[in-house]
Amino acid sequence: MRIGIPKEIKAQEYRVAATPSGVAELVRAGHQVLVERGAGSAIGYSSLDYLHAGAIVVANAAAVYDADLVFKVKEPQPRETPLLRAGQILFCYLHLAAAPELAHTLLAAGVTAIAFETVENADGSTPLLAPMSRVAGRLAVQAGMQALEMKNGGRGVLLSGVEGVAPGRVTIIGGGEAGANAARIALGIGAEVTLLDRDTDRLRAFDERYPGRIRTVVSELTSIETWVMQADLVIGAVYVHGRRAPKLISRDLVRRMRPGSAIVDIAIDQGGIAETSTVTSHSAPFAVKEGVVHYGVANMPGAVARTSTQALETATLPYLLKLAAHGSHAAFEADPGFAAGLNLAAGKVCHKGLALDLGLNATDWRTVIST
Repeated sequence: MRIGIPKEIKAQEYRVAATPSGVAELVRAGHQVLVERGAGSAIGYSSLDYLHAGAIVVANAAAVYDADLVFKVKEPQPRETPLLRAGQILFCYLHLAAAPELAHTLLAAGVTAIAFETVENADGSTPLLAPMSRVAGRLAVQAGMQALEMKNGGRGVLLSGVEGVAPGRVTIIGGGEAGANAARIALGIGAEVTLLDRDTDRLRAFDERYPGRIRTVVSELTSIETWVMQADLVIGAVYVHGRRAPKLISRDLVRRMRPGSAIVDIAIDQGGIAETSTVTSHSAPFAVKEGVVHYGVANMPGAVARTSTQALETATLPYLLKLAAHGSHAAFEADPGFAAGLNLAAGKVCHKGLALDLGLNATDWRTVIST
């Protein structure tokens, strides 16, 4: 199969879908790999490195998108969507529930769009979202500490505290991969941490892992209100497979938060959990709404792109190798969790959650993916 790896053009996105090592594995498996010139240069992978790995280095995105399968990190940008064609496989992060315009563009193009974030394991976990959730969770505390600085509109609280001064209060909503990693870092610096989740078994696991060091609370509207109002930093870490994030923090609740407190909304790429959340960027990461500093960077792991690229490739490459070797139909038949990653094909929505958010009917993938 001909696999294309473009240079990411989303603002301040420095990750690349595959390292030279990953490309070498694809080439050894018998595939032709087209890599756009400069695709990995920002994080230390030169075009010469890719050439030595067996790739064909091409001059522009148009040459990459001539491939049968486009393997990238982030969703196609407006300059890229005209390069897509019917039947072509697109394998990347998509987050289409929060981007209906892009979803309809891809439907019209007729591409087979497989989203990293909706691929599942047998237990319902998301193996291709997990590594970036871990990175984002760890970055969330770092971003929150910066948001609380006076220069950024924050209330001037040091989350770790110092001798004789109490630590800051961190409320984490969602105990999945992102929330767990945010809790790990927040506890590590000495913050007072409250974690909310609807799953009592998950809460019990946090209690057992951090006995006496973390407060766990069942996530309900009243408990969210209580602990958001008391927090210096709120971290939104809720993910509903393939769907828009639920709005758990109303504008009214934001108004009642401590002036200068902060919200880091990891769920921003799914629309965000706060009504006041807005997409920001690495160059301008903070927006003050209702007296609260908001951080809403939709590609948080791009800030540590080398680490993120290596972690992401470890998770995605085995799926890409299966897809390229056997085709989507056989790969999906062999692994129903992989089939859950299929969002769109042949102008149809194949993911039930996404279809609900788009107001469309879902189509079983077997009816649109040919053998």
